[in-house]
Amino acid sequence: MPVNRNALIRFRTIDECLKNRQRRWTLEDLIEACSEALYEYEGIDKGVSRRTVQMDLQLMRSDKLGYNAPILVLEKKYYTYEDPNYSITNIPLTKQDLGKLTEVVEILRQFKGFSHFQELSGMVQRLENKIHTAKTNQEPIIDFEKNDHLKGLEHIEALYQNILRKNAVELTYQSFRAKEASAFVFHAYYLKEYRNRWFVLGNKGKNAPILTLALDRIISIEPTSIKYIERKGFHPAEYFNHVIGVTVEPTTLPEEIKIFADRDTAPYIATKPIHHSQQIVDEQPHGTIFSLQVQLNFELEREILGFGDRVKVLSPERLKRRIKEKYEYALDLYQYEFTNSSIANELKKFYHKGFAMLRYVYTRKELNQIKTAIDQYFKNNPEKEAYSIRRLLVAIPELKSVVLNANLLSILKKIHPELRLVKAIFFDKTPDSNWYVTWHQDITINVADKKETEGYSGWSKKDGFFSVCPPEDILKNTVTIRIHLDDADEFNGALKVIPGSHNKKLSDAEIQLITQNSLAYDCVIRAGGIHLMRPLLLHASAKAVNQKHRRVVHLEFTSFELPEGLEWAE
Repeated sequence: MPVNRNALIRFRTIDECLKNRQRRWTLEDLIEACSEALYEYEGIDKGVSRRTVQMDLQLMRSDKLGYNAPILVLEKKYYTYEDPNYSITNIPLTKQDLGKLTEVVEILRQFKGFSHFQELSGMVQRLENKIHTAKTNQEPIIDFEKNDHLKGLEHIEALYQNILRKNAVELTYQSFRAKEASAFVFHAYYLKEYRNRWFVLGNKGKNAPILTLALDRIISIEPTSIKYIERKGFHPAEYFNHVIGVTVEPTTLPEEIKIFADRDTAPYIATKPIHHSQQIVDEQPHGTIFSLQVQLNFELEREILGFGDRVKVLSPERLKRRIKEKYEYALDLYQYEFTNSSIANELKKFYHKGFAMLRYVYTRKELNQIKTAIDQYFKNNPEKEAYSIRRLLVAIPELKSVVLNANLLSILKKIHPELRLVKAIFFDKTPDSNWYVTWHQDITINVADKKETEGYSGWSKKDGFFSVCPPEDILKNTVTIRIHLDDADEFNGALKVIPGSHNKKLSDAEIQLITQNSLAYDCVIRAGGIHLMRPLLLHASAKAVNQKHRRVVHLEFTSFELPEGLEWAE
């Protein structure tokens, strides 16, 4: 039985409705959905009659089209599928369908040798494979790359039709970096597949730059009355001519990239070029040098990294540095793995002696992120003292996710599951501000406002918050973590501590007596490690004797709640 395009649109719309079990569908609901679909895809605005939809439901129930859809009517009113997993898109091909497809394959096969139809080769083989499998009920004899769980494919048809008809749409879109979705009018021009992911190119308005959006990040596509803006002079082949993948900088010129591939890998690159501009520069006994004329982008880096130690970038220098840096960061993840046993051993020392040191809590990549953000802060705020930021995560909130990384959170959870951050300070023992601190305990906390409270004394105001001495119980149960952004040793102002001196608040006389009669411990620690300690642990910072920085992020955590009227100032 022949089925026209409008009927197929109605069948598919009814199918989508009945699969959606989040709502109940009356006949009127189905009529409205079919009318909207025909208007969206075909521009038909006269709607659909009640009788037409009733006949559609009857046809879908029957075997005339091979659907045999298990459609039920509940309470004599609501339509649904008896089988929640049923869909007309899952039914096998009929003999009539197979016959038509066979005819199509024979027609397409005639064009395979023509240069303008070279891309048909894979298409014909896909169809032949599908027909053979359906006819013989056997396993496929050819497997094409696919991703059955790929998101966003449901948007291809809608975007294709709107590009074809030159209709603007309203997209609701949420990129991986965005916290919330946003809705905007979009003028789509081109659909592109890269590595089994689909992208749509377009812009938000006249003279706006071309955007490349991933279909798997599109939440919804709705029609809009905004007039479509054509992009004159946009030629996709030219736009993507000098890039690998989909990331394009229109104003950036391509560069010559030279890579060396070892003897085993070179044949693979030669027979499957990375880019159409690829040339062989030199063939050597141990490998081959290739050149490419492309823009530097993420996809190029990922392609090179995918070859591992088989390929080396020779030029340009900045790409070479980028690849080297990524390998160094990757090595950190394996070379300095953080284990539960190492945490457990160091926490025993922490409870007994009042301090411990844990190595490799932060990777080089994380350290560089922290230092770069801090350098940028001082660059943007030249009036600030260059050696301290008293409320670090308030001044630079984007650092919070890096500072509180997975390793640190794991450590905190093992100490106490309800620890919360109450202080975050950055300071730097720079060559120009080479200060030192004598033996002392940290006996103050930071609160947002001043309110005279029993047990709290010595109020002083600093940079928009108040410093105060709290009851001893709070200090005894507070955890200090010092994140070292640079190596610290006895020549670079490393802390000295008195092990076991963390159990009580000491008077000046007691501090003098203990420090004069105890053996101090030098806390030598490498960049990326942390110094874990109790605030009441006696410690001193010596004056550095070299010109190196010693940058530290000082954090304090506690599970204590402040009395009513007082709030922590992070």
